Amino acid sequence: MGHSSFYGRFRHFLDIIDPRTLFVTESRLKEAVQLLEDYKHGTLPPGVTNKQLWGAQKIKQAIIHPDTNETIFMPFRMSGYIPFGTPIVVGLLLPNQTLASTVFWQWLNQSHNACVNYANRNASKPSPTSKFIQGYLGAVISAVSIAVGLNVLIQRANKFTPATRLLIQRFVPFPAVASANICNVVLMRHTELEEGIDVLDTNGNIVGSSRVAAKHALLETALTRVVLPMPILVLPPIIMSVLEKTWLLRCRPRMLLPVQSLVCLAAFGLALPLAISLFPQMSEIETSQLEPEIAMATTSKTVVYNKGL
Repeated sequence: MGHSSFYGRFRHFLDIIDPRTLFVTESRLKEAVQLLEDYKHGTLPPGVTNKQLWGAQKIKQAIIHPDTNETIFMPFRMSGYIPFGTPIVVGLLLPNQTLASTVFWQWLNQSHNACVNYANRNASKPSPTSKFIQGYLGAVISAVSIAVGLNVLIQRANKFTPATRLLIQRFVPFPAVASANICNVVLMRHTELEEGIDVLDTNGNIVGSSRVAAKHALLETALTRVVLPMPILVLPPIIMSVLEKTWLLRCRPRMLLPVQSLVCLAAFGLALPLAISLFPQMSEIETSQLEPEIAMATTSKTVVYNKGL
């Protein structure tokens, strides 16, 4: 399975976020895991097709953590991200928010993100729980303060007409969420910047621990986290401001929320696989860009590192 091409990665992530895997029963999961075990030990019962094996692989990848081998709690699986995250997005984008509701939705969004991050973390190197709490608190504080600060600024800006003010207000969730996401990534993973992350040569051998590679990995993850909320929090307000002027929604204001929910769901479904596919999970870097001692330790022109999600 080469994920070197964007399309290959996109297909792979569509499989991982497929919400249908949420309905897999305990017994079906056991069957899938058993099938993969049999395959590994060469004891497959006759008549098992490749398609069944890929199906079993997809189920296992969606539900079981690769490092801990434990089942991930349903709302925090990647496949649960869209169904459980969409109501939060709808809440974030509700027009005419009060101060309390702005704080509530930003807090809920960062709490959901933190739980998804924690449940899908790289558990091969133990990381203290305090790191996650630090990242979570930093993200909540930054998201809430930016959202509240921007709302206050817009309310105080006298030169805007009330209509313009409402329109600008709809775009407040994006800068708040994007900056909180960056804050979260940096706080949760700043030990990587100090200690470096493992870089591997073409044969998969660890060449050393590089801070330069860690900086690249964090930058790519932070970029992904800025790109991810963009279509989700920028497209719906634009689409909704057009739809609200239509005769249908002017006559039926009750339809506003269901329509907005559908628009958010569509934006989310598109944005998630696109954003996670932006960069390969294993990123390449030229050895000459790394620390001299790592460059000396290998003959490979390029090395790879795991950037994390």
